[in-house]
Amino acid sequence: MANPTEGAIAPDFTLPRDGGGTVSLSDFKGQSVVLFFYPKDDTSSCTTESIAFSGLLSEFSAAGAVVIGMSPDSVKKHDKFAKKYDLSVILASDEDLTVLNGYGIWVEKSMYGRKYMGVERTTLLIGPDGVIRRIWPKVKVAGHAEEVLAAAKSLANGTV
Repeated sequence: MANPTEGAIAPDFTLPRDGGGTVSLSDFKGQSVVLFFYPKDDTSSCTTESIAFSGLLSEFSAAGAVVIGMSPDSVKKHDKFAKKYDLSVILASDEDLTVLNGYGIWVEKSMYGRKYMGVERTTLLIGPDGVIRRIWPKVKVAGHAEEVLAAAKSLANGTV
């Protein structure tokens, strides 16, 4: 799949997760899923974003939504990251980049004139029917988790 589009079915995946075991999108059929892709554990923006989603997790749950963060970091790094910041969101590990590539999130980036491959910070709101309802590309972290929560609440109320 190239870049995900609103109205498309979100491709299923099964990946290792923090705390052991695996997480699959299909585990949450009948629930909304907030899937946020982020570049790297324990960096400034990624930490801020993960803490924000974790801090609002009870409100996401009340809106019938599960929150999954995904990066190419290992489960071991995810475990250290989650413990260090007391994160409560699910952290999926895509070390071989299969899902990140499948969702079109692994892209060429540029910093200080140097080109490299990396995760484009993106969030998807997937409805209980597996359909992508909203996409936030090139996310700016400040206020983002709150904006996604508002959309999840709207979806729960049938207004998205």
